[in-house]
Amino acid sequence: MNYEETIAYIHSAYWKGTKDGLQRTRELLSLLGNPQKELKFVHVAGTNGKGSTCAMLASILQAAGYRTGLYTSPFVNRFNERIALNGTPISDQDLVDVFSRIRPIVDAMPHQPSEFELITCAAMLYYWEQRCDVVVLEVGMGGEFDSTNVIKTPLLTIITAMGFDHMQYLGNTMTEIASAKAGIIKPGGTTLIYGENPEADKVFRDTCARVGSRLVVTDHGRIIDHAHTLRGHDLSFGSYEHIHLPLIGSHQVKNAAVVLTAVEELKKAGLSIPDEAVCAGMSTVRWPARMELLSEKPVFLLDGGHNPHGFRAAAATLRELFPHQQVTVMMGVMADKDHGDMIRELLPIAKRFITVRPESPRAMTDEDLAAEIRSLGGRAEPAGTVQSGIRKMLNEAAPDDVLLAIGSLYMAGDVRTTMGKGAY
Repeated sequence: MNYEETIAYIHSAYWKGTKDGLQRTRELLSLLGNPQKELKFVHVAGTNGKGSTCAMLASILQAAGYRTGLYTSPFVNRFNERIALNGTPISDQDLVDVFSRIRPIVDAMPHQPSEFELITCAAMLYYWEQRCDVVVLEVGMGGEFDSTNVIKTPLLTIITAMGFDHMQYLGNTMTEIASAKAGIIKPGGTTLIYGENPEADKVFRDTCARVGSRLVVTDHGRIIDHAHTLRGHDLSFGSYEHIHLPLIGSHQVKNAAVVLTAVEELKKAGLSIPDEAVCAGMSTVRWPARMELLSEKPVFLLDGGHNPHGFRAAAATLRELFPHQQVTVMMGVMADKDHGDMIRELLPIAKRFITVRPESPRAMTDEDLAAEIRSLGGRAEPAGTVQSGIRKMLNEAAPDDVLLAIGSLYMAGDVRTTMGKGAY
């Protein structure tokens, strides 16, 4: 297979059946020699902030000298971003090589894995062959039945901020959703939670007590945000002073508190992470499409928010950075999302909406989204494609305007490409 054929093969994997994918994942990993058993992990679940938390932690571990894998989803510009090593996405050739060796094994399986299961197994094999010291492993969805949950007790389990998402799969109440996330909590380990959600936190406490995992709750009061600008944050946390975090948004300060608490716990687990590595890792972290500044005149921000909690965080950030200014919003969402509540979060700060349809069969049409925004009291104009929406925003913007593209990571890559930002 060449690169294009490899990507087509990955996306062709589709399995209709039980949600429990662990049996197929375990079978394929066994056929590959169980590479996951030779790796050390930090396992990260949650509703919001998973990716940013993973990116910060991986950057710190890399700065501390560890050969660090970072497994995340979805990608923004190129598929390779999902399987990164020391901050660099897997090369095209390595991707082709890994999947070319896996494909004959998969083809011989009576019950073949889904796309996510296939990618997870390939990543495990790649990280083992690359002799990773630590893999920061992001859960795809939920936790208990997510294919990443085949690993042994990790160095640390992290559960980030909780909210409502993927409700058709995880449940309609916070207790149900938290129970699914709590499925990654394992005996004999340490579980660090974001906290600040009493209903979810009770589930995590009860699960830790039942399985025998030490629970640590993030103390967000320990973090001090000295300055917040379009260049990020200058903050302190306990003995860590003068940390620069180049991620925009007050929610990222809270994610940073989780990460810095995680560093303390990883030190207790035996990792050597000097203070200089913490500062260096935080200051060099990259996480595209999460309140990413694409231009300054006009200010153009891109955020892959995809649920009401994410939209709330974006609105809070804009109110903090631009307290006396309203925003032009380009929005595109998937049809199965809670777009009504997402819209309501932005209505107080948006002077108008430009709606687009992301390149996905699940996407809501720009006309339907505009109609819903109008029904909720907003001003909205459909623009068709992402490229057309950007052209419309930029052509009509004054130099001192504030523009925001938000709604789905499925459109973030197109936004970055249109704005001249390539793969990171």
